[in-house]
Amino acid sequence: MIKGFKDFIMRGNVIDLAVAVVIGGAFTALVNAVVSSIITPIVALFYQENADGVAGPTIYGIYGQAVTFPIGDLISAIISFFAVALVVYFVFVVPMNRWKERQARKAGVTEQEEEKLPTEQEILVQIRDLLEKQRSTPTQ
Repeated sequence: MIKGFKDFIMRGNVIDLAVAVVIGGAFTALVNAVVSSIITPIVALFYQENADGVAGPTIYGIYGQAVTFPIGDLISAIISFFAVALVVYFVFVVPMNRWKERQARKAGVTEQEEEKLPTEQEILVQIRDLLEKQRSTPTQ
């Protein structure tokens, strides 16, 4: 029972996932701090914050009420997402894929060459040849 648990933990996926969650959480806090200190003030250069502290274009509704679209928050969220996704990809996914490829090479596992499918042009040539063959054979 203990050996099975050890094999499960050492398989790599659980450890990688745990590291990714911890580092991802810490990196998310860092990215959020950078976005709130740099990106949000840049957005505030173009849009004045309303009474609620929301920066974005203000449009007046049909009843004369001011409606502010918080594009500052949207831009911040998009930048945060892409920054975290890039770091997770380059710090975790790429090295793990390389490690798995090395392990597969050490184990002697090679990818078998997939059977190549004919191209569209080759298929059309085969169809043409079959039609010509059909026309040339006499009907009985």
